[in-house]
Amino acid sequence: MHAKVSAFSKSRVLVVGDVMLDRYLWGRVGRISPEAPVPVVHLQRTTETLGGAGNVALNLVSLGCRVCVAGLCGHDATGQALRALMSQKGIEEALVADADRPTITKTRVMAQKQQMMRLDEEHTRAIGPAVAQKIRTAVMDSLHDCHAMVLSDYGKGVLAEASFVQELIRAGRQHGIPILVDPKGTDWQRYYGATGITPNTAELEAVAGKGLEEDEERLVAAARQVREQFGLDWLLVTRGAKGMCLIDSSEQPVLIPAQAREVFDVSGAGDTVIATVAAALAAGMPLVEAARTANLAAGIVVGKLGTQPILASELSTAITFSAQQQYYPYSAAKMAALDAALAKVREWRAAGSRVVFTNGCFDLLHPGHISLLYQARALGDRLVVGLNTDASIKRLKGSGRPILSEQDRAAMLSALECVDLVVHFDEDTPLKLIAAIRPDILVKGSDYTPDQVVGKEVVEAYGGCVKLVDLIQGYSTTGLTRKVIAEFQKTTNNQEE
Repeated sequence: MHAKVSAFSKSRVLVVGDVMLDRYLWGRVGRISPEAPVPVVHLQRTTETLGGAGNVALNLVSLGCRVCVAGLCGHDATGQALRALMSQKGIEEALVADADRPTITKTRVMAQKQQMMRLDEEHTRAIGPAVAQKIRTAVMDSLHDCHAMVLSDYGKGVLAEASFVQELIRAGRQHGIPILVDPKGTDWQRYYGATGITPNTAELEAVAGKGLEEDEERLVAAARQVREQFGLDWLLVTRGAKGMCLIDSSEQPVLIPAQAREVFDVSGAGDTVIATVAAALAAGMPLVEAARTANLAAGIVVGKLGTQPILASELSTAITFSAQQQYYPYSAAKMAALDAALAKVREWRAAGSRVVFTNGCFDLLHPGHISLLYQARALGDRLVVGLNTDASIKRLKGSGRPILSEQDRAAMLSALECVDLVVHFDEDTPLKLIAAIRPDILVKGSDYTPDQVVGKEVVEAYGGCVKLVDLIQGYSTTGLTRKVIAEFQKTTNNQEE
């Protein structure tokens, strides 16, 4: 784990706001209903996760922070499910149950990797004085050992009253901790005096006027005016594909370009941004570095289907490669340590994807490699490549190999559209990696026989299969190496003559 991410575990963050339950109904569509021109979704499974302020907390705990959540739920079965999820994730909860309103629930119908429909259960009126007092008490009881506070406003009532929000901000200031706000609506006066606010462009336009999306100078000027108007230390504007814009007391804005990623689903990205900034600031990271780290995190979660948190291992990998982004602008999203890889594979399977696995050294990537990889990917929906580390290759092939480092080899594999994930393994064979990932299909080249394929028994034992694909003849790293050496010697001899 990168040291910067490991430092998050020393921090405790308080999240206050609108907690929700995100429910997903996963199925497949095979026909149109005879009753109406709508698809018939054959329901296969149901999953639930934390949403709204709960998703901010989930991102924080996934990054390694200790987290407490103060907010509201209904006096209902969904509220019990919400509490159970928080307990399961290791989140301390201080939720107040209100019998007069339901637990906020967003139910999404998913099929063919797309959202077909969303059903919302909620009341959005402001909380009453009695409920506010209970939440206030929970907040004050939790602030004494917190290193940051996040106000996650989804416009569902918890943070609707300006006097209540101002109490929270004053209490955070008195404890000397940063107070971060994810805003909603046009009344930002209630956020006055917060440390920082993290709006997207549309949310900033709601209080500063339209036309900021395409005019960077206007956006910077508007952000400066808003920062001063509401007494903020800084404002971090998230701009989607254009990255982020950080405005503080400095003369120049900090413009952070978006990471090159496959954008699958932007839901929850704002929660990831504010959670990562909060975790970073709570751990003592400077503001600009915290914003850049949050940008890396956002680039990862938009590649996930549904509301999914950033994992500490994913962010650690992204930070490791961010210093080399001019060299590896496409790499971090596809490289993963084993725990992050397993989490990503679980996401893919939840979406109904078939996972294919192959492995190799891939030293001096050549057309034979590329053909194998594209054939492997065509057998399923996602391709995981197990890549030998440098140490593993030296043991297998001698001290002169590899020619390219494991980072270089992983970067080239990541640049291929057919490759979805690259995972290093340090053993002489990928057996442990295969057993952990449990691919649906294990692929090797036709120069193997089925009985020679490492992991065959493991995969077939749980119902997977082994496939051998055709190879392009005449290509090998050893052959290419010999050719280069021969040409070098020939050129050298000619020069000497």
